[in-house]
Amino acid sequence: MDLIISKLAKTYYNGVKALDNINLQTGAGMFGLLGPNGAGKSTLMRTIATLQQPDSGTIIFNGINVTEEPANLRKILGYLPQEFGVYPRMSAEELLIYFATLKGIASKADRSRIVAEVLELTNLYDVRKKSVEGYSGGMKQRFGIAQLLLNNPRLIIVDEPTAGLDPAERNRFLNILREIGNSSTVLFSTHIVDDVKELCNDMAIMNGGRLLKQAAPSNAIKELEHQIWTKDIAREELAQFETAYMVLSSKYNADNSINIRVYAQCEILQGFLKAAPQLDDVYFHSLKNEEARLN
Repeated sequence: MDLIISKLAKTYYNGVKALDNINLQTGAGMFGLLGPNGAGKSTLMRTIATLQQPDSGTIIFNGINVTEEPANLRKILGYLPQEFGVYPRMSAEELLIYFATLKGIASKADRSRIVAEVLELTNLYDVRKKSVEGYSGGMKQRFGIAQLLLNNPRLIIVDEPTAGLDPAERNRFLNILREIGNSSTVLFSTHIVDDVKELCNDMAIMNGGRLLKQAAPSNAIKELEHQIWTKDIAREELAQFETAYMVLSSKYNADNSINIRVYAQCEILQGFLKAAPQLDDVYFHSLKNEEARLN
């Protein structure tokens, strides 16, 4: 179930280059697409999901040329956009049975069985008679996973699914994705580094329509070994340190000082402590490198 993307490009009418020669390959399991808002992640997701055409390039999934055979991909595709609407005053069970009918599941017995299965998987079975309109944000996202699983998809695309969820709902949602990621290719876009760290066996970092890096999270972290340094500084010193060093991130301490994490390729960075690299460092290092390239 390989997904192979080659030289994918898309420029919008306003001149924004949303996809800039994207090359990417991944297989079964969880793939995390990490980047800030406006990086081009949603454009890439919509293009793979056949909702828009690229200007150039190819997408191949499991032998299907996605741009030339969109109907064939849609038969094995599950897609959860950032926002989706539901019919008012319909229960989760009623809506799922309706969606199952639209997806071509003709047998009433098969529809009932499949709907019960996806409700159980998404921990919604006990509230299946309630209106989806009245669900919490996390429950609506789980309902979104339930509806995309109705056709047993081989490729699943979920776009920024944990944004706005409280910690408990986020954990429930990630656990569901882990489970379905065992048997499908799941593309998961987010700007939350912890989502990728906890979930994905492969990842890419994207910004400005460009793919900056692709690697397994563990391998990407290893690449920064012995190159991450940390120091507590006064807050008025931050600008000075940002000028002198590649400061990847900073956060306030309890005493109102600031802890900075710095990337530097040297044996000893005077006055700093060496720190174990984290996936956050990989992310910010990639963005800083791209910023330096553009400047």
